[in-house]
Amino acid sequence: MVQIKRAYSQPIPNDGVRILVDRVWPRGCTKEHLQLDAWRKDLAPSTALRKWFGHDPRKWVEFSVRYRKELQQPELRSAIDELAKLARTQRITLVYSAKNTTQNQAVILKELIEGAGG
Repeated sequence: MVQIKRAYSQPIPNDGVRILVDRVWPRGCTKEHLQLDAWRKDLAPSTALRKWFGHDPRKWVEFSVRYRKELQQPELRSAIDELAKLARTQRITLVYSAKNTTQNQAVILKELIEGAGG
């Protein structure tokens, strides 16, 4: 199972494997607060794409297209497949810092992991 959760939300034991999927560390968060098992910067949108998007809801559809294209790189496809395999036996929580809970990279990444053959 894959779920997503804001970095600023309190971690709970039921989160399972917690993976940060932001390229930059969430502002004001400590390692102790986040309780991460991994930080997958490589699965986050590129710096250029993140800056272009700027969490502007009007750019969401195009951001989704561009981000999915970035994730087609072979090494990233492989990482997504590995997470899909892990998600079949453990709960994975993708941690992100965006304020918008429905239009952020974790939403897209969750869809791709759930759809991967892994």
